[in-house]
Amino acid sequence: MKLRDAIQVIDVSKRYADVLALDHINLNISEGEFFGLLGPNGAGKTTLIRILTGLTTPTSGRASVLGYDILREPTMAKKQFGLVPETSNIYSELTAWENLMFISKLYGVPKREREERALKLLEAFGLKERINDPVRQFSKGMKRRLTIAAALIHEPRVLFLDEPTSGLDVQSSRLIREALRRLNKEGLTIFLTTHFIDEADQLCNRLAILNKGKICVVDTSENLKKSIQENEVIEVEFGLPPSNSEELKEHCSKIIKLNDRKFRLYSSDSSSILPFVIDFANNKGLKIISISTLRPTLEEVFIKHTGIDPLMAERMEQLRYEKH
Repeated sequence: MKLRDAIQVIDVSKRYADVLALDHINLNISEGEFFGLLGPNGAGKTTLIRILTGLTTPTSGRASVLGYDILREPTMAKKQFGLVPETSNIYSELTAWENLMFISKLYGVPKREREERALKLLEAFGLKERINDPVRQFSKGMKRRLTIAAALIHEPRVLFLDEPTSGLDVQSSRLIREALRRLNKEGLTIFLTTHFIDEADQLCNRLAILNKGKICVVDTSENLKKSIQENEVIEVEFGLPPSNSEELKEHCSKIIKLNDRKFRLYSSDSSSILPFVIDFANNKGLKIISISTLRPTLEEVFIKHTGIDPLMAERMEQLRYEKH
């Protein structure tokens, strides 16, 4: 049975003066999906989330959440989702408990239900022991966790997260990812923007890469990796340097010498090259220390479509947060 679309984006563009931030975006995200939007800083990720959540009006095109047009039916659309912006938007002078009570009242959640939900959420995000502490005493990671809890207090069916783990400590990032996995397994549709390649690879069912306002590609992580695989790659390390490594080229389209004993071999068929490497080692009296087949990574897919090294992008993002 085909699931209906939880999020639909039809030909959405957004222009700021002379800058085209989004250029005719089309996306369909099914109910229950964990969908990731990857892209470097300035690609248009935040602009798209702001349009999907009614914070920004598109220049053209339309978007809907669970069938409700975000422009024509904003009240009904906003009841369906929770939003976690890039910067935590909770009240520092209030306690964790007071923040959740205040936000749940805005959504009209009955008293008993909001108290039960708040306790579960604070426990799920590791904040129960700080329930009565003012948020101004919280670390950045704790504030982000509380922001996610607040976005879930009215039990939305869709959750939008804009760079939820940027600038956070390892413990908070891990806790957030584990909670998101659990929520998605329980049926929550999640739309995540991130520039962290590993995060998207670990969490998302499908991914889109956005660059300079355009969607470059949309597919599962595995399919995206396969799409750039021109050759299979074998990496082999011998116990001693081979006397004539040139012989390895006989069955390879390309060979890279990593050091005197370690080589990366490229071939259109790894099934034929593996026996050749083993025979080569036996004939040369060499011991094979390690041998493995390498697959393309999502990082390589990202570089192909954006021309940007994601590790450098992550470092630039970290520096941006350190300045704040």
